[in-house]
Amino acid sequence: MGENTRHARPVHSRMTTSQSVASVTVGAVHRLVPFAHVAEVDASLAFYALLGFAPVNVLKDARGVAFWAMAKSDGAEIMFARADGPVDAAEQAVLFYMYSDDVAALRKSLIAGGLHDAGRYNGVSAPHDGRRVLFDVSYPTHMPAGELRVQDGDGYVILVGQLA
Repeated sequence: MGENTRHARPVHSRMTTSQSVASVTVGAVHRLVPFAHVAEVDASLAFYALLGFAPVNVLKDARGVAFWAMAKSDGAEIMFARADGPVDAAEQAVLFYMYSDDVAALRKSLIAGGLHDAGRYNGVSAPHDGRRVLFDVSYPTHMPAGELRVQDGDGYVILVGQLA
């Protein structure tokens, strides 16, 4: 480290976050859409339909097999693209956080939709190799009204929180 940085003190700003972003970023990002590589786009669309997402745009190859899609729910969007290689559930380094007005009712609906009931989450993604599994509603400090852990067919983790 240089001599000037070794004893540097943190600089505290009195600007609000919105002021600092607005003053620094012209053309700031205003929308974020998760984009997941999946084994089968159609299978992912069917899974996410259980969570309330509907496809709004699907691109298909010459054989009629979907290779890219965008799906939307009320206030949420997600894109899928067919992966070039195998999708390893253990290697998924992102999770999706969603919100629901009633996580208990959503859990019942997902069970009825064919997801595997995995019971209480204990840090392990099994059964079924952590795919298409659903855990009990938990009540962590950050989400006292309830939070649901779901894993899709590619092993992506979806946490669904209930605010009130």
